[in-house]
Amino acid sequence: MSNEPLPAWAWQFTAGHLPKIRPLALDTPITEDWAWGGSTGAGVKVAVIDSGVDASHPRVGPISGGVVVEPDDSTPSGARVTETPHEDLFGHGTACAAIIRSLAPDCEIYSVRVLGAKLSGRGTVFAAGIDWAITNGMHVANLSLSTGRASYFGMFHRLADRAYFAGTTIVAAINNVPAPSYPAQFASVISVAARDVAEGNGLAYNPTPPVEFGAPGIELDVAWKDGKTIRATGNSFACPYVTGMVARVLGKHPGLTPFEIKTVLRAVASNAEGA
Repeated sequence: MSNEPLPAWAWQFTAGHLPKIRPLALDTPITEDWAWGGSTGAGVKVAVIDSGVDASHPRVGPISGGVVVEPDDSTPSGARVTETPHEDLFGHGTACAAIIRSLAPDCEIYSVRVLGAKLSGRGTVFAAGIDWAITNGMHVANLSLSTGRASYFGMFHRLADRAYFAGTTIVAAINNVPAPSYPAQFASVISVAARDVAEGNGLAYNPTPPVEFGAPGIELDVAWKDGKTIRATGNSFACPYVTGMVARVLGKHPGLTPFEIKTVLRAVASNAEGA
C-alpha cells in the first residue's frame, strides 16, 4: 500500500469507515403498485412552504404544526421563525395542501408561511422556510413558488444541496413564464410543470429538462381560503400532485433518498416504456 496521503474524503471509503447500505430490493419491476400500492402517506412529514394553510378547510383536515416566517433584519438570516397557529393569507397554500391530502390522506402536513396577502415575500424569508423544513426533519418540502433573482442563486443552491444530503426531498414548481426559476432548476430538486391530463396517474417524465416531471395542473378545482374552491391553472398546482405521490412512495418505502425517489417516479411515469 502506498504511503502517500489519501485524497480528501477517501478515508470515508476505507475499511472500518464504509458502512453497509440498504439495497433497493427489486424482486419485481418498479410499478405503481410497487411504488405506492396500499400507502396513504402515513408517517411522512410534508412541509407546505407557501402562504399558509387553512386547516379548517374540509379538503385539508387537521395539520400537524406550522410556523410563520417573517422578515427580521436584526437576525443573521434576515428572517424570524415563530411556531404559532396561523391562517392562509391568500388561498394558494391551502390549495396545495388539499391536493397533497387528496393523494396522501394520512401524511403529516406542516404549514410554513413565507408569503403574504399579495402572494409575495422576500427571498431570505423563503430560504428560512426551507431551512426550517430541513432542520426539523421534513421528509418532503412542497415549493409552489420560486425566485428568479440571480443574487439568490447561490443561497438556494446551497439549501437544495443541504436538503438532498439530509434526505429532505424538495418538490418545486417551475416558473409559469420562461424565466429563471430557483430552486426548481437545480438537479437535486424534483421540478414540476403542469400538463392537461385527467387520466391514469397523471405523471409524465421529461428527459430534456430544466423541468423533469409533468402533472395535472390545468383547469383544476382547488381548495381556497375561507372554505371556498376555485378553478385554477398553474405549475403551482401540479407541484403538490407530485408531492403527494412522493409522500405515498415514502409511506411504503421509508428511507428512500431523493435520487431513489426520482428513479421510482421516472419508472412509473405514464410515458415510460412498458408503463
